[in-house]
Amino acid sequence: MPSKHRFSSASYLRNFVFGVEDGLVSTVGLLSGIAIAGMNTRMILTTGIILIAIEAFSMAVGSFLSEFSSEEYLVKSKVSARVPLLDGVVMFFSYFISGFIPLAPYIFIPVNLAFWYSISLSLASLFLLGIISAKVAKLDIVRSGFRALAVGGVAIVAGILLGKIMGAL
Repeated sequence: MPSKHRFSSASYLRNFVFGVEDGLVSTVGLLSGIAIAGMNTRMILTTGIILIAIEAFSMAVGSFLSEFSSEEYLVKSKVSARVPLLDGVVMFFSYFISGFIPLAPYIFIPVNLAFWYSISLSLASLFLLGIISAKVAKLDIVRSGFRALAVGGVAIVAGILLGKIMGAL
C-alpha cells in the first residue's frame, strides 16, 4: 500500500490536472458551441462566468467526497478530512482559474475573433498542462503534451458541432 504522503501528493496532482483540464475543456467547449450558435458577447460572458463558478464548486465538492471515500477505502477506517479538503481546494482553484483562459478573449475582442483565440489559448494551455504533468511525473513531455492537446481538441470539436446543430434549429 502506498504511503500516506505519496497518496496525498498523487491526489493533489490528479486534482490539479483534472481541474485544469476540465476547466479548459468544459469552458471552451461550451463557449465555442454557444458562440458558433450565434450568441452575443453578453450571453457568452454570462454563461461562461456561471459555468466556471458553479462547476469549480461542484468539482471541488466531488473531489472532496471521492478522495475522502478513496482514503477510507484504502485504510479501511475513518480518516482525517484534511487531505480530501485540500484536494477539493486544489480542484476548485485549478478549475476556476483555468476556466477563465478560454473566457478571457470574449471579454476583450469581438466574438468572431474571440472564438479562435479562445480555442487557440485553450489548446496551448492543454499542451502546457501535459508537459507540466509529465515533468512532475518524470515522463515523456512531448507525448503527454500531445495527449492532453488531442483529448481537449476532441471536446472542442464536439462543442462546435453541437453549437452548429443548435444554431441551425
